[in-house]
Amino acid sequence: MTREQAEIKARAIVEQMTVEEKASVLRHESPDIPRLGIYDHNWWNEASHGVARNGMATVFPHAIALAATFNPELIGEIGEAVSTEARAKYNENYKYKDFDIFKNLTYWTPNINIFRDPRWGRGQETYGEDPYLTATLGVNYIKGIQGEGQFLKAAACAKHLAVHSGPEATRHGFDVDVSDHDLFETYLPAFEWAVKEAGVVGVMGAYNRFRGQPCCANDTLMNDIVFGRWGFDGYFVSDCGAIRDIWQHHHCADSLASAAALTLSHGCHLNCGDAYYHLMEAYEADLITEEQLTEAAVKVMSIRVQLGEFEENRPYTDIPFSKVECEEHRELNLEASRQCMVLLKNEGILPLDPEKKQKIAVIGPNAMSEVALEGNYNGMSGEYITVAEGMRQVFGRDSVRVAKGSNIWVRRWNDCFGFNNMITEGKIFASEADVTVLVLGLDCHIEGEENDMVSEFFNKGDKRTLQLPTTQMELAEEVCEVCDNVIVVTLAGSAVDLGEKLTSHAKAIIHGWYPGALGGLAVAELLAGKYSPSGKLPLTFYKSVDDLPPFEDYSMAGRTYRYFEGEPQYPFGFGLSYTKFGYSDAKIISESEREYEVAVTVSNVGERDGEEKVQIYGEFTDSRTPTPIYQLCGTKSVRLGAGESAEITLKVNKYWLSAVLADGERVTPDGIMRLHIGSHQPDKKSEKLSGTKCVTVEIK
Repeated sequence: MTREQAEIKARAIVEQMTVEEKASVLRHESPDIPRLGIYDHNWWNEASHGVARNGMATVFPHAIALAATFNPELIGEIGEAVSTEARAKYNENYKYKDFDIFKNLTYWTPNINIFRDPRWGRGQETYGEDPYLTATLGVNYIKGIQGEGQFLKAAACAKHLAVHSGPEATRHGFDVDVSDHDLFETYLPAFEWAVKEAGVVGVMGAYNRFRGQPCCANDTLMNDIVFGRWGFDGYFVSDCGAIRDIWQHHHCADSLASAAALTLSHGCHLNCGDAYYHLMEAYEADLITEEQLTEAAVKVMSIRVQLGEFEENRPYTDIPFSKVECEEHRELNLEASRQCMVLLKNEGILPLDPEKKQKIAVIGPNAMSEVALEGNYNGMSGEYITVAEGMRQVFGRDSVRVAKGSNIWVRRWNDCFGFNNMITEGKIFASEADVTVLVLGLDCHIEGEENDMVSEFFNKGDKRTLQLPTTQMELAEEVCEVCDNVIVVTLAGSAVDLGEKLTSHAKAIIHGWYPGALGGLAVAELLAGKYSPSGKLPLTFYKSVDDLPPFEDYSMAGRTYRYFEGEPQYPFGFGLSYTKFGYSDAKIISESEREYEVAVTVSNVGERDGEEKVQIYGEFTDSRTPTPIYQLCGTKSVRLGAGESAEITLKVNKYWLSAVLADGERVTPDGIMRLHIGSHQPDKKSEKLSGTKCVTVEIK
């Protein structure tokens, strides 16, 4: 069914509605209309990394962890698995006519905002700091969610338009203004690709203002760009409560009814929140017309038509409930967890030999944490394997001893009950071990969407610093005093600063993100050498927030690997392996108006099998406008046995090699143009840490 056909059918339905009924279907809690055979429909649904908030589901690694796989095809497979489970659950709920919140097929995912600053708590929901990686992974996930059949398998929604990435504490009233250069080069490409390349059916507006206008009632973002320049023909929805913000916090309307009228007139078809309960009030005050209500109702009902809601034989009913957390999805989940692990340091201690008799202490606040596997916007798994349990399964229960050692951030649980800190106990366990695996980090209770957490380390979901809380660093210091062989595993949604002392003492460092329900097994298998790590950093790990501009500054100057001129702790795109890969014979084999096709020989020059994440970076200059230091423009996953070589080809879209002028126009650069191909970006720090170099191809 084409969108045009769906709109015709939707219009025929809407024409039978009263004015009140048209207004009612524009609320996220859309009521039933029995005389038209319309069931109630709650639009609010989440699926950032699995069906969320709706009971049992496969809990995949969180979005930022999926980004670390640098594997677009894998993300597409995960999207397909998620929509399969979504349909399986919907099919059963339909039998009971249960259309409550989080139980329908309209998913507000993915979050394709740019993770411009590592302090942002919601960055864990994104695909990192890079426009190309975000756009490419977003396109693949959307296609996996929506499917390629006659009907939508599920409806995806790209969020949050736009220029939205913290701070959480001021998001309801914050006004953002960036140059058109930054807007079109950094903040909008992922949305453009979601609309044009993936055919996403939904776009969600952000809480903040952009250049003085709320993002859910914004002439530039909505009318000029999304509906105008890009020709978006899907539905536009407000973030939850964002229209109320227009009245209460942005003060751009004098009542909730006028705020609702303002957003509807700008093309916001659906409201998550309570503002559109006041649409009839706005209609009766002549602030909106029935025609506007009709056109918005046609848009939202056309999505429901495309999902097959009104078909006598509904689509995808052959997907059984047994697909939820099935073995196939479990294996996919574990593979994603393996590929998201980023090995940042290894002084020869890894891999450990699971057959060797040795005492292993697994210590830290995230060692036994299931929450740290999940991240936020998650479902509920029937099986969680924490790092502690994964270590027991892989290395044997007799070899592994576990201690919490400390809480994540508070020194004591509750002084009135006399709970002492656990650091001394952690030190005792470490002193008796041959190897200590120190499992540190954060969880979604303290970093994430706006919350009430305020301390010297956190502010309403954001981080004030990249350092771990004092209680964890005290534990680490004590452990390092009594154990020489320390391996650090961090589970967190963004960059973490371990401090110079721990970084230098640790024999190995692994960043595991929020790695999904089976993440602890993936960590243990990595330590045991059951696979070679292949994850890459989807964001820059800075040495300190002192190296960054103010959090509130949305200019890209001095931010991300594309414009940061200092030396990072660990660069974007970096990640070690248990083997090494070499590159040779790079060449451009064809060129079209749209893209270059590039060939390169990749060789596994190490002694172990491994998976390589080939990366292509463009380097170009232009006399008319600033250009990135480097720009990722291609990536591909390839498995090679020890000593094996293969010639691979990659396509590089010229969009990612264009200079963006002050008005947002993309043009061919008038200066140098090169492609660098390798295991990482072609910066000196990456070369020093990895011991490998990229190969270069001149374009002109």
